[in-house]
Order: sequence, then structure tokens, then C-alpha cells
Amino acid sequence: MTEIRTPRLVLRRWSDDDLVPLSEINADPEVMRRTGDGSVRDLEETAGDIERYEEEWDEEGFGLFAVELLASGELIGLVGLSVPDGAAADVEISWRLGRPFWGQGYASEAAHAVLEWALQDRGLDRVVAVTHLGDRASENVAAKLGMEPERELDHPVLGVPLRVHAIDLTEYQA
Repeated sequence: MTEIRTPRLVLRRWSDDDLVPLSEINADPEVMRRTGDGSVRDLEETAGDIERYEEEWDEEGFGLFAVELLASGELIGLVGLSVPDGAAADVEISWRLGRPFWGQGYASEAAHAVLEWALQDRGLDRVVAVTHLGDRASENVAAKLGMEPERELDHPVLGVPLRVHAIDLTEYQA
């Protein structure tokens, strides 16, 4: 079982107990406004998401982690790696936390641990982060990871303007 611990967080695989708390996070329009098409997700859709996250773990050997507070065990969101549709070469790091946990450094702490794990333990040579243009909070997390803005593009289906940030193993400083 893959688990990463940071000073304040536990990053781990998904359990049945995560469904309700993640669905509550996914039901918040403010949390979801810069995810996909911005739609909130209900309990059934969230269950399908968790199933897909676990399938990616089984297929790729990495995936999105459930993120919980070390002190309380409370699920606060997700952070991890995925292979986006249509991206043959790049592995993407992404994060989504419940609104009560914004602005406390949790996203940066968890994402840094995942990036280190990806580049040092999983043997990846390069990782990207894709943010909605103007999403300063996510762009700040990418910058704290040492990622550099690489290019801007429109989402191929949604037409949303995006910025791709990237880092490779030679640029990474643990």
C-alpha cells in the first residue's frame, strides 16, 4: 500500500470511508469552478471518480492520493498524478482541497511530497501541472514546486484557456 507522510498530512489510497467527504468537496461550486467544466459532482459521480482513481493506480502504478490531516484523519481532498486523456508523454500532477483547507499550505505540502515521489521513487523524468489561466492559487502551488510556465493553450473540448507548467528531473531540487 502506497502511503506518503508529511509533517501534517497522510497521502494514501482510497477507502470506502472517503466517498461522502470527497462528494461534499466535489459538491462545492467554488472548489469545482476550475476543475474540468466547472460542474459540481454528486455522490454517484464521485463514486465513479474514486473507482477511476483506483483503476489508474492499478494500471499505472501511480494515481491520485486521498489527502487527510495527520492529526485528525479528516479527508481534506486529493493530490496526485494522472495521465490526462490525449497526453501520451506527460504525467500531470493535480490537487483539489476542500475550501476550509485553502490558504494553509496543504496543497503545496502534499504536491511537493508527490512530486518528490514521482521523480525520485517512480522514476518519472518530467511532470506537468495544468492550471486554468488566472487561477493564481494553483499557479502559486506550481511555482512553489519549482515548475516553470511552459505554454498556454485552450482546452481541446471545453475551450477554457489553460497554462501548462513543467519540471523535469534535472531541474528538480528536493
